[in-house]
Amino acid sequence: MESSAQLRVPQLHARNVRIGTAGWSYKDWDGIFYPSGMQRRKQHPLEYLARFFDTTEINTSFYGPLKPELAKLWCRKVEPVNKNFVFTAKLYRAFTHSPMSLMEPTSAASIRPTDEDETRTREGLDAIANEGRLGALLIQFPVSFKNTSLNREYLERLLRQFIEYPRVVEVRHSSWNDAETLASFTQKNVGFCNIDQPVLGRSLAPTQHVTGTIGYIRLHGRNYEQWFDSDNRNDRYNYLYSRQELDGWRERIESVAERAQTTYVITNNHFESKAGVNALELKAMISGKRILAPPTLIQKYPELRKIADPAIADTGEADSLLQFP
Repeated sequence: MESSAQLRVPQLHARNVRIGTAGWSYKDWDGIFYPSGMQRRKQHPLEYLARFFDTTEINTSFYGPLKPELAKLWCRKVEPVNKNFVFTAKLYRAFTHSPMSLMEPTSAASIRPTDEDETRTREGLDAIANEGRLGALLIQFPVSFKNTSLNREYLERLLRQFIEYPRVVEVRHSSWNDAETLASFTQKNVGFCNIDQPVLGRSLAPTQHVTGTIGYIRLHGRNYEQWFDSDNRNDRYNYLYSRQELDGWRERIESVAERAQTTYVITNNHFESKAGVNALELKAMISGKRILAPPTLIQKYPELRKIADPAIADTGEADSLLQFP
């Protein structure tokens, strides 16, 4: 019987679909996705998360460049648990958002990254890439970033600036959903991020585009009431997808996976680990098999019993039973 250090998790699906959550460090996941007090026992959240998923999207890199030593630590934490685990990382917002993005629209004229921003950003990304664990760099723009000639020129420069990384672009305004943009991305082997979000005004509706070797899908939830009108920004992510809603995305995921080499599916509805629930449901849908889930998550969301069994506690024997489809 293999120990946890020897366990090699096979690919989730023959078409290489990787499903995971956007971020892993949330206070309201304690006792829901993670066992209560896990961090007090000095177990890193990634050591637990990597038992159930083979990817996660780094959110902290959006708020500031990653510290190389921290990035290397994350790589070390997942290695003995899931050797196939890879990260995707959001590009630092200095390159994609106006410094006053909450108060003013973002455009090429208002984005002001510095040379130091680029140097520090590369240091963090390289720390992961050099370990072979950087699956994609997600370049995320807000809905106010529209398809204008000035913004297209800026995006062209930005894609060249970070050309050494596998790049995916998330645009949230529907003006980018046109043949010219898709052709440009395809020519550059840049992934188009297909998103699920509340469709308000000219916001981008669900798509299933593949413009490079990487397919990418992000599910933000459909909390229409609190998407733009909320006292707490986390409230917008308080949404649990129904089975019927996920079925629609299962079809899109399979369509994307047929045309991409690797497809990432990221759930961003993180409130009380609803992202974990929906990611596990999608994993079961795509694999066609029952899966393992955190016992505390099944207790909180008993509907998971239909597709998941509780994982056994942290022992070498238990880890050897954590088989991924």
